[in-house]
Amino acid sequence: MSGDDLIRAAVARSASVAEVMIGRGVLAEAGALYARHFAGPAVLMADERGWGAAGPAVEAALTAAGIATRRHVIPARPRPKPTVDLADALRADLRPGETPVAIGSGVMNDVVKHAAYTAGISYICVATAASMDGYTSAGAPLSEKGFKKTIPCRPAKVLLADLDVIAAAPPEMTGWGYGDLAGKVPAGGDWIIADALGIEAIDDVAWPMVQDGLEGWLAQPDRIASGDRDAVEGLFLGLTLVGLAMEAHGSSRPASGADHQIAHLWEMDDLHHHGERVSHGACVAVGAMAALRLFDWLLARDLATFDPARRAAAAPTLAKKVAEIRHRFDDPEIAGRAIVETRAKHVEGAALQARLIRFRQVWPELAARLRARLWTADRMAWHLARAGAPVEAADIGVDPAYLRDTILKARFLRSRYTVLDLLDECGLLEPAAVAAAQGATQARVGT
Repeated sequence: MSGDDLIRAAVARSASVAEVMIGRGVLAEAGALYARHFAGPAVLMADERGWGAAGPAVEAALTAAGIATRRHVIPARPRPKPTVDLADALRADLRPGETPVAIGSGVMNDVVKHAAYTAGISYICVATAASMDGYTSAGAPLSEKGFKKTIPCRPAKVLLADLDVIAAAPPEMTGWGYGDLAGKVPAGGDWIIADALGIEAIDDVAWPMVQDGLEGWLAQPDRIASGDRDAVEGLFLGLTLVGLAMEAHGSSRPASGADHQIAHLWEMDDLHHHGERVSHGACVAVGAMAALRLFDWLLARDLATFDPARRAAAAPTLAKKVAEIRHRFDDPEIAGRAIVETRAKHVEGAALQARLIRFRQVWPELAARLRARLWTADRMAWHLARAGAPVEAADIGVDPAYLRDTILKARFLRSRYTVLDLLDECGLLEPAAVAAAQGATQARVGT
């Protein structure tokens, strides 16, 4: 089945997405597309960069179709931050009867998505870059009081993506999208672990939507970096399908694991490099490399002598984890949220011993499943570099100590079970984090 056919099938299953139009020169169809699904005036919401990419053409198409429009354009510098506060400000600007039209990439789509959802209305998204997977997802990853979380929301009712605009986006933005898609490789490994341990079964609908096409979408990094329209189209189709998979599953599990937990911590820290806030896709690319190095390290271990009873007896209690969270997170509110997430997945005593016994029993088969699905960190590094995406922590201004500390903190950020939790429960997270940080440093020195 072609990418277009896969998207049509996913849209047919979707409870919220009514139409996805992807093609060359399709901005001219914005008026007819709007009229098929909406009535009344439109408010065009964009930052200056997104407006410059597609705003005038969308405005002209809507006006030609007899649709009243007005603009709400915000500055592009400094780069807008994906926050609930910005989404609330956009919602406050909405007038009765208006339909929001989000014109831009990740941040504008997410904040308009949240604004529309909390206002109880639908919206249309005009994508301007293949920079992330959230255009069709049922969630908005936003910071609220400093804590980055994915807030359940309805996706855009309609997605319009002109491939001429997408291919003309700054190459670094396409690299961010490639990095976001690359994160699905370790995220798949995380889900395999959760499935093997009986924690969260793999969804037979959402899993193939992401994993079956992943190798192909990532296979042409050189062409993606050069802006080749066919390659960028494949990347965008993949990102769109990933968003629909998240909606189908009802959570971001099909697309997000340890890689995103690592990335979200840097985003919560408002990480800047060379005077610019580091994008989500750039953080995910480096987070994916860190996660894959953890997998590489784990798969190289000889676990024949692993003793579940001894480890369960020595494992930290919830109280000790709470103390560690309060030590590692300076902000009391963020620490409180991390405690809630950690409490939801924590096991100890007999329950932990039973899980570790199961882990030892299934490890040979689990390791084989992981090796069959995962990429090595070296392979991913080659692809990311060719695609123009960040590869190592230093590429986004993160030093080895910061990387190591981020890996150790990331498991507290979500209740989702990942390789971080498995390593922690086995008493192996500290050495694995050290090895991952050293691996990033050595790779950087060797370039």
